[in-house]
Amino acid sequence: MNTNPQYLGTGWSFPPKFTKGGQDVHMVSGEQDVHESLQILLGTRLGERILRSDYGCDLSRYVFGTVDDGFASALGSLVRQSLTKNEPRIRLESVGVKQSDDEAGLIELKITYLIHQTNSRYNMVYPFYINEALQTPVSK
Repeated sequence: MNTNPQYLGTGWSFPPKFTKGGQDVHMVSGEQDVHESLQILLGTRLGERILRSDYGCDLSRYVFGTVDDGFASALGSLVRQSLTKNEPRIRLESVGVKQSDDEAGLIELKITYLIHQTNSRYNMVYPFYINEALQTPVSK
C-alpha cells in the first residue's frame, strides 16, 4: 500500500489563499487535499463545471425542502452517490443527516470515510442550510 501523501495529490487550498504579494497560491497535499476536495464536491452544483458537468452534489435542489424521514433519506442517498462516484481516494463508511438542535434551517451532514492509501478514518460535518433566510435574525 502506497502511504506517500503525494499519491493522494496536491491542490489549491480551499478557499484559495495567496502568499503575501499574491505571487503564489497556497497548496495543500495528502489527507488535507482529500478533505478539501470533499468540501468542494459537496458545494458544487451539477453542471457548474463546464468540462465535468456530472461533477458535484446537487444539494441546492433540497433548499426549502420539508424536513422529514423521506427528505433525510433522499439527501443522504444523494451525498452517498456523489461521493462514491467522484472521490476514488476514499471509501465512504456512512452519511448521517440530522437537523441541527441549535440552529433553525441547518441540516448537518455527518460523513465518515476512510482514505484507502493511508487506512486513516475521518469524520466531517458539512453544514447545509435549507432556508438561508433563517440564518439572519429578524429585527422587530
